[in-house]
Amino acid sequence: MYPRTERTTANRTRDRMSYHKAAAHAVLDEAYHCALGFTVDGEPRVLPTLHVRLRDTLYLHGSTGSRPLLAARGPAGLPVCVAVTLLDGLIYGRSQFHHSANYRSVVAHGTAHLVTDQREKAAVLTALVEKAAPGRSTDSRPPSPKELAETAVLALPLREVSVRARSGGVADDPADLDLPYWAGVVPLRLTPGPPERAAGVTAPLPAHLRPERSPWLEPVVLRGEHVVLEPLDESHAEELYAALDDEEVWRYLGSPRPTGVTELAGYVRAALADNRRGVRTPWVQRCAVTGAVVGTTSYYEPNPELRSVEIGYTQLGKPWWRSGINTEAKLLLLTRAFEELDAVRVTWQTSTLNERSQRAIERLGATREGTLRSNRRRPDGTWRQSALYSMLAEEWPNAQVKLRERLRPAVSPTA
Repeated sequence: MYPRTERTTANRTRDRMSYHKAAAHAVLDEAYHCALGFTVDGEPRVLPTLHVRLRDTLYLHGSTGSRPLLAARGPAGLPVCVAVTLLDGLIYGRSQFHHSANYRSVVAHGTAHLVTDQREKAAVLTALVEKAAPGRSTDSRPPSPKELAETAVLALPLREVSVRARSGGVADDPADLDLPYWAGVVPLRLTPGPPERAAGVTAPLPAHLRPERSPWLEPVVLRGEHVVLEPLDESHAEELYAALDDEEVWRYLGSPRPTGVTELAGYVRAALADNRRGVRTPWVQRCAVTGAVVGTTSYYEPNPELRSVEIGYTQLGKPWWRSGINTEAKLLLLTRAFEELDAVRVTWQTSTLNERSQRAIERLGATREGTLRSNRRRPDGTWRQSALYSMLAEEWPNAQVKLRERLRPAVSPTA
């Protein structure tokens, strides 16, 4: 518990105040930035900056040439006030007077000092990067000596701290409850958007920048002897185009054959957008022997509530047809579905005209349930009739044995 002082004791709505360390730390840790207040030549200044909390010290990021950092060099330090606010919702009352907001805020007073110990400074800067994305400090270049010299860090011991918060709903006056106006709460929250690749970047999106999703939507890496399934990324577009550039590969699919890498990259972006919408989990297929990208596959319309998923959007370059790659890719996807996600049903759809695909699905041990009439539109505008197949959890043990038997002979993935 932080002690109450004259500066942290509220004059109004004291019921919203708190001095618990855990509550203050939670707000400071959730927020990415703060407002740093100080005085220069007797005049107030407020500087927005990044912060990170380590134990009971708040560290503030800055430049060695900024006014507050220059002022904090002396032994007396710099008197500061730091404010952090998280806006959780807007309150709409029947009366304008009772419009308000739900929020959590922290105000900290004290004297900040410049961090001069190089090990402490390096630890703080690493913590700032890790706060942006856990794991990022090991997936990026550390600062050079010159960059460290140009960066300054202020340390503010957390001793005089208060928390102020408002939660709940509308607080209209009883006399206003019958007024014909809408009243309620509009929640607000800070959520990350899809990462936007910088020009020239070819590395795939790292795991620490992928949003936390249902495991049904997470394209984890699946490894076999013939094939490796890894998360599909726009950086795969060039290799994918080379592997799939064959009319036979695209004959029965719902998308026209791409005319170049740029167009195929658009298909990849569409697949990633489907993943963000929760309707598709895309993988790229990579030959485990040569490392070459050879195709794609996906979970489609995963439904954790019904514990079902479809395997689809499978495209494999013609040189790898009837190799161990397709069989093992399906084995990996089925194993994850039934044994890791606890699915009760896995389905497939393919054109009734695509005899090769139907035979391949049947060799997996799936059962044909029937025909879905005119359920997919072809690139030429006509409607596709789809053969629907399924496999149930109780059928998986026998199917798994047969699939592993098929893979047991040393079939070369590039044969």
